[in-house]
Amino acid sequence: MKHLIKHLLVGLLGLASLVYILNPTAGVFELLPDNIPILGNLDEAAATTILLGCLSYFGLDLSRWFRRPNKNIQA
Repeated sequence: MKHLIKHLLVGLLGLASLVYILNPTAGVFELLPDNIPILGNLDEAAATTILLGCLSYFGLDLSRWFRRPNKNIQA
């Protein structure tokens, strides 16, 4: 039962961050307005980080797409 609640909370958090990133309200609901230099995009960056963490929790690790290739590996 404890794991079910944790799965549900992580899923809801991931869904909320996805909705925030997609922004269906066209900017009506913004934690930080995008017209503030540098700070304006921090809320979207946080929502993306949360979404990637939630997807990783469920076994879908998309962060590997953002890693740099290791050039020190010898074939």
